[in-house]
Amino acid sequence: RLEKEVDDVKAVRVIPLPRNRVLLFNETIIMGILNVTPDSFSDGGKYSSDNQTRVEKTVQAALQMEREGAGIIDIGGESTRPGAEDVALEEELRRVLPVVRRIREES
Repeated sequence: RLEKEVDDVKAVRVIPLPRNRVLLFNETIIMGILNVTPDSFSDGGKYSSDNQTRVEKTVQAALQMEREGAGIIDIGGESTRPGAEDVALEEELRRVLPVVRRIREES
């Protein structure tokens, strides 16, 4: 079924995704941004993933972005604000992976 849909669309570029999903690059793709850093300059740490309640809140925000048309969601675990300190890979993964896992369960 998926292959037929892709063939019918005449996609300019197709990126295969897990679970029989694809991204078709025939038009602009809307990207949602979720920062799971405690010092985010854009949302003040609103979605910091330090506890289960915040993880759930972040997942719900991601699902809302998907309902509103986001085809890609960038989940950031390291602040890029001016003067922000580097974050160790292990810390970035600790922040991001719980959110990614829950989103995958829900979508």
